[in-house]
Amino acid sequence: MATLPRAAPPTAAALLPLPRATPPPAARREGRSRAPLAPARARAVRGGAAELGRRLLLRPRRARRRPPGRSSRAAEAHAAGVLSASHCAKHITRINSPFFYQAADLNDILSERGACGVGFVANLKNVPSFNIVRDALMALGCMEHRGGCGADNDSGDGSGLMSAIPWDLFDDWASKQGLAPFDRRNTGVGMVFLPQDGKSMEEAKAATEKVFADEGLEVLGWRPVPFNASVVGRYAKETMPNIQQIFVKVAKEDNADDRERELYICRKLIERAAKSSSWADELYFCSLSSRTIVYKGMLRSEVLGQFYLDLKNELYKSPFAIYHRRYSTNTSPRWPLAQPMRLLGHNGEINTIQGNLNWMRSREATIQSPVWRGREHEIRPFGDPKASDSANLDSTAELLLRSGRSPAEALMILVPEAYKNHPTLSIKYPEVIDFYDYYKGQMEAWDGPALLLFSDGRTVGATLDRNGLRPARYWRTSDDFVYVASEVGVIPMDESKVVMKGRLGPGMMITVDLQTGQVLENTEVKKCVASANPYGTWLQESTRSIKPVNFLSSTIMDNETVLRYQQAFGYSSEDVQMVIESMASQGKEPTFCMGDDIPLAVLSQKPHLLYDYFKQRFAQVTNPAIDPLREGLVMSLEVNIGKRGNILEVGPQNADQASLLSSKVALSSPVLNEGELESLLKDPKLKPKVLSTYFGIRKGLDGSLDKTIKALCEEADAAVRSGSQLLVLSDRSEAPEPTRPAIPILLAVGAIHQHLIQNGLRMSASIVADTAQCFSTHHFACLIGYGASAVCPYLALETCRQWRLSNKTVNLMRNGKMPTVTIEQAQRNFIKAVKSGLLKILSKMGISLLSSYCGAQIFEIYGLGQEVVDLAFCGSVSKIGGLTLDETPVVHLCFISFVTNTCTPILVKLGRETLSFWVRAFSEDTAKRLENFGFIQSRPGGEYHANNPEMSKLLHKAIREKRDNAYTVYQQHLASRPVNASADSSGCQQLFYSFHHKTHHIFYLQVLRDLLELKSDRAPIPIGKVEPATSIVERFCTGGMSLGAISRETHEAIAIAMNRIGGKSNSGEGGEDPIRWSPLTDVVDGYSPTLPHLKGLQNGDTATSAIKQVASGRFGVTPTFLVNAEQIEIKIAQGAKPGEGGQLPGKKVSAYIARLRNSKPGVPLISPPPHHDIYSIEDLAQLIYDLHQINPKAKVSVKLVSEAGIGTVASGVSKGNADIIQISGHDGGTGASPISSIKHAGGPWELGLTETNQTLIQNGLRERVVLRVDGGFRSGQDVLIAAAMGADEYGFGSVAMIATGCVMARICHTNNCPVGVASQREELRARFPGVPGDLVNYFLFVAEEVRAALAQLGYEKLDDIIGRTDLLKPKHVSLVKTQHIDLGYLLSNAGLPKWSSSQIRSQDVHTNGPVLDETILADPEIADAIENEKEVSKAFQIYNVDRAVCGRVAGVIAKKYGDTGFAGQINITFNGSAGQSFGCFLTPGMNIRLVGEANDYVGKGMAGGELVVVPEDNTGFVPEDATIVGNTCLYGATGGRVFVRGKAGERFAVRNSLGQAVVEGTGDHCCEYMTGGCVVVLGKAGRNVAAGMTGGLAYILDEDDTLVPKVNKEIVKMQRVNAPAGQMQLKGLIEAYVEKTGSEKGATILREWEAHLPLFWQLVPPSEEDSPEACAEFERVLARQATTQQLSAK
Repeated sequence: MATLPRAAPPTAAALLPLPRATPPPAARREGRSRAPLAPARARAVRGGAAELGRRLLLRPRRARRRPPGRSSRAAEAHAAGVLSASHCAKHITRINSPFFYQAADLNDILSERGACGVGFVANLKNVPSFNIVRDALMALGCMEHRGGCGADNDSGDGSGLMSAIPWDLFDDWASKQGLAPFDRRNTGVGMVFLPQDGKSMEEAKAATEKVFADEGLEVLGWRPVPFNASVVGRYAKETMPNIQQIFVKVAKEDNADDRERELYICRKLIERAAKSSSWADELYFCSLSSRTIVYKGMLRSEVLGQFYLDLKNELYKSPFAIYHRRYSTNTSPRWPLAQPMRLLGHNGEINTIQGNLNWMRSREATIQSPVWRGREHEIRPFGDPKASDSANLDSTAELLLRSGRSPAEALMILVPEAYKNHPTLSIKYPEVIDFYDYYKGQMEAWDGPALLLFSDGRTVGATLDRNGLRPARYWRTSDDFVYVASEVGVIPMDESKVVMKGRLGPGMMITVDLQTGQVLENTEVKKCVASANPYGTWLQESTRSIKPVNFLSSTIMDNETVLRYQQAFGYSSEDVQMVIESMASQGKEPTFCMGDDIPLAVLSQKPHLLYDYFKQRFAQVTNPAIDPLREGLVMSLEVNIGKRGNILEVGPQNADQASLLSSKVALSSPVLNEGELESLLKDPKLKPKVLSTYFGIRKGLDGSLDKTIKALCEEADAAVRSGSQLLVLSDRSEAPEPTRPAIPILLAVGAIHQHLIQNGLRMSASIVADTAQCFSTHHFACLIGYGASAVCPYLALETCRQWRLSNKTVNLMRNGKMPTVTIEQAQRNFIKAVKSGLLKILSKMGISLLSSYCGAQIFEIYGLGQEVVDLAFCGSVSKIGGLTLDETPVVHLCFISFVTNTCTPILVKLGRETLSFWVRAFSEDTAKRLENFGFIQSRPGGEYHANNPEMSKLLHKAIREKRDNAYTVYQQHLASRPVNASADSSGCQQLFYSFHHKTHHIFYLQVLRDLLELKSDRAPIPIGKVEPATSIVERFCTGGMSLGAISRETHEAIAIAMNRIGGKSNSGEGGEDPIRWSPLTDVVDGYSPTLPHLKGLQNGDTATSAIKQVASGRFGVTPTFLVNAEQIEIKIAQGAKPGEGGQLPGKKVSAYIARLRNSKPGVPLISPPPHHDIYSIEDLAQLIYDLHQINPKAKVSVKLVSEAGIGTVASGVSKGNADIIQISGHDGGTGASPISSIKHAGGPWELGLTETNQTLIQNGLRERVVLRVDGGFRSGQDVLIAAAMGADEYGFGSVAMIATGCVMARICHTNNCPVGVASQREELRARFPGVPGDLVNYFLFVAEEVRAALAQLGYEKLDDIIGRTDLLKPKHVSLVKTQHIDLGYLLSNAGLPKWSSSQIRSQDVHTNGPVLDETILADPEIADAIENEKEVSKAFQIYNVDRAVCGRVAGVIAKKYGDTGFAGQINITFNGSAGQSFGCFLTPGMNIRLVGEANDYVGKGMAGGELVVVPEDNTGFVPEDATIVGNTCLYGATGGRVFVRGKAGERFAVRNSLGQAVVEGTGDHCCEYMTGGCVVVLGKAGRNVAAGMTGGLAYILDEDDTLVPKVNKEIVKMQRVNAPAGQMQLKGLIEAYVEKTGSEKGATILREWEAHLPLFWQLVPPSEEDSPEACAEFERVLARQATTQQLSAK
């Protein structure tokens, strides 16, 4: 074995690395500073690779102002302490099992997120070439903007390259070392990251060599990999490993697959051998293969080829190369997590990763295959929670690959497409559907946005997720090369050689067989894979499904029994009346408003169900939410019951397991009625076992709950080992006993699920919950998320039946005051509402399939101790601790025992809440009706609501009288919140919750900050020394309340008040009237003719909102709107309903609102979850770039909602060039939202702010961004606590509305606000009582409160306490629930930023650096044309790195002339490949032509002008068959025309308002959410056309009669183009299109107009049915309407 010495610095010629013992400091290259102050690039018409390379060198890595100093990163140990891992399975004993599997920990998973740019180059003749490597590196460099950099601006988040092994290079090295050439057939090469420390490195090498020797493999030598350390960033260098290659001879295996398998086993054995070593985490194999090798690291894409000297050596030859640039939201990325991985390069995020890991762990006990020759135990485990989602997906795919599957087959199993109801597959490729059906019962989908590139050295390919949420373009050349990339234009290309251009759509795949030179596109690949086995035959022989069983038609309990059950299981009158009955009558979840202002369950003095301690997680930034309303075609609630098979086994013997029968049963949804449950219980092959979930307390409560759960787990264990494939956990009982309460069903399900995982039995059985304690969509989600496959909510169904048969309901229906439903329909409606709610909950996390959600544990816990978490919810995050399971004698509860009839002391903690309900059901003074706890609506004696009538009255009195003592009363009310214990009817509730049972008064706790108070070691100072209130109020802002949700009066009064004090109001979604942008000069006696509906005005007032919001709907977003913003806010999520969109009811869409939003009056407006151009972190960075482009003077803020992991998300946002990050709490307000969303999603801002601030500080990013926080702010005390936790600015939402007159009627969603605050009805708006001065008074009071507190603390300014958590201390609170809450996380401190808060707030706006638009604007002729409204024509070369081109030019024009005032004409022709957002925000007078191709977001937000995209002349492909623009083009357009000669990607014209477009084909979701304009498609369109389309018209050519099943007909109707005006519109657009593009297809259509016109479909929403273009009898309809009006007038 030969090894090279490392002591002396080797020469580059010898291909040896630089010395590593004491690495030199990073040498920053000139011009590479992140500061974007370099002069604008001189541009002209240039082309070629040299110019592209020059642009890459000139381009800033991330353009922003860099603070003069960065705090160093905290030690990893500290970070680990902040997010400590759970220690699971303390309480569960393993029962005769050789396996013990620990559930995945969410804390580990949250630390790694990211997105990327990827691609591959492949030669179809399999000819190795250095040019392929060179092209891959060039393409990688052209996607630097899709990656991220650390705080040093130089350490890349990761980049890498996978290729075939460069044998020529290695043979050359071997010859120089005196070694024989390698036996290429039998030699494996490992690319290894070794420990930095020399001694540890030698130990790691020795351990590695020992494993190879033990396996009979000969180690031929180690090769230090030559590199250039000077290009490595400082942070990356700190963790840079020793990088070496190991060569081993695999002589004992003749088969190539066996050799790869042997190397795989060796790698697994090495990992296992190293596990106990101190350097275990520093040893990592990037690759170990006889076919492929991976070069990667924490490097920027531009320097990968400079760092690895091998990649510059022309002996490095490969027939293919996969490249990858990572954007990690973890700002301390690790070298091993750079990509590509060993098989995959992944751009995206797996949202179901926790569930996937748990299920893979569960499989470890059963996975086996003959190919492993009995060595399966040596290759476990199959996942690692501490690795990234990409690494774990790669690991699972690699397992399937090494077990004999092809790469394409493995990816089809793991990431299946949305094959249900797919027209093409069902008609032409039924075998593909059979394949997916076979595997859906064996493997849950790895769900989430994903572009996956893969190679095993023989095949190279790419596949896209089922929803198409990542861009992927491909092209093929006549000289036998195939390219796939996230963007086009990354490699200079002779277009005459390009013979094919396309894109990967949702679920599509492309593969290149390097051995045969065959290229297979999508259905060809899948047909080839699916035809390998007779999956359809296997399924037909064994498949069956549970048939729907009719609902019961009568009640099965009397009213008294139902009431007792409801009381025992925690139902309240609100739950029954507002939730269950509403769902039964309407078939949808009930809607409410104003957010959640009651205490967290752990702080509440009312008993809560266990579900209330769980909050649903949601997608934001790193992955998008799905739209369940309009894109539900990719979603499914199907679920499988029974034992799952061995995933490595293929054959008829496994078909019953996969196809769901014999042993497995298929259910269309997880919600069962009693009959369907009975069918399952009668299935002999499932061998169901019913487990009772009651526990006895006759002998006392001490330990009984814990003991019963353990016994229940043992019983489940025994049943599964005896062959049961279905465990039914049931709290059903013929006669509930007072001394046998039910275990909370969620606790029982979670405990058994965890127990089966830990004992290797989870794949052998399914869990079904038969329970009374489940009636809300949140309850169902919790049960399924923690392991239940299905739920039978028997008491909820009985409640539906009882409600329908009640006299009250019968009378209401008889009198026509309620829609008539049958008793069966009531139950069907309830289940329909539950199913819709489940889809919504899945979608907010970006999950498509319930099967992937099951067991995924996508929740956070607030208020349960680690003991409970470890028992039943292992791996879930519970940062503040809370209730324990074991009962301790801390409080007495009067429990009237029916056995002893005495007052028995019960020892309670978690069991307390269960018993508190049970007590009420069986005590002697049991109420004859359900109690109203007041959790939803405020009521006397009910739960405390922070926004209560008393608070509202006190605030109004203080601000209207402007008296300090009145505000003091308001402060005291907020601070004390006294409650008289005697208010409770039983008198025992307060005894139950207080340590001191003689206490008569307690204080309500509502939020986490109520557990904290300020302290100081300084002496107080005179208040005169404290900064003035006028300075403090500049940090205040109001929430994003849209004009439409609230009235014009409220919106403008708030804006005026904030402008007076120098604070900032927020426009919310919906645009803004330009009349508000100028100061008032016509005010007399408080009134202005400009704004006649307002009072209390002053000359100089401005009603503009300083913060203008850009949300998913883009309503009202025009270039002029954007350039008139001081700040622009991107709303990723809303505190009251994170992960969901919004809806403005049609009755709130007045003519005025419709005009501002470019929509139709009276038509409801839906905002989907923010995702259309925010699919990932790099997409968000692009949107930030776009906004900085059009308005370089406006700071861009990103609004996030608190949840675990938000710190890593915020880090990515910071690296994306945001100026401000806003953290919202779960208790924010809303105009309308489902109750379950208001109550059960999002976290407290205290935790989110703490995590964000500390994570940014630890990673040196804090100085880059202002931190703003909002959610339930009402006082100066809230401001002070937030400041100590690190916030720079503070948002006030609901309280600002209250200050302007809101009386908290809580009917915002009805349009009936009694004081006109949240109504569009003119007669109600006239009652609006507020004046701007009221809000000014309020904020000045708050500022003075802050000043007084600062003086008492001894600090002169707010700057001095920001981030000072050492000034906080726990407040003594004597309540049982809070005694185990751990506030350590909130009180921890990661240090302070280098800059003061004021310095951070006053820094310059981050910029985009030198951009092409600056060159355009610097052209004297263009500048003159803009200034003097002339016409000019110019031409420029363009590359994919030139992004948002023309956005800056449009901004200059819009600022000077508005959206329609420019009379000049700017004609610009671009040649080349345009970067993202080409032509964004165009204004009238801009005519832009691109000769070449473009990426995503072409024409985004354009308000006018013309945008033409045509391919180059003399191309080798047919233009109408080629994709030449990307996804989401014409998004949110409010005017202008777009003509594209070629096809577009997904979501073309989404949210288009007034734009017109002609294109020759589109992907899925064309015209989605369109509200106006006109779109013509002269070719094929994808699925789900016109979903949510409420305005405008679409014309689509259907030459092969395939369009009809692709159209979403929920809103639009399809008709032929019969109206003469419609025919003229269509023909006129095509004529203009042909004139501008020279389209041959368009010309053919015009020549043969009579033949083609009947082939067009016209898609017409209801709002357009009577338009002349859509109505063939328009004149007759018009006459009829006129006649009707005349008759009405008479």
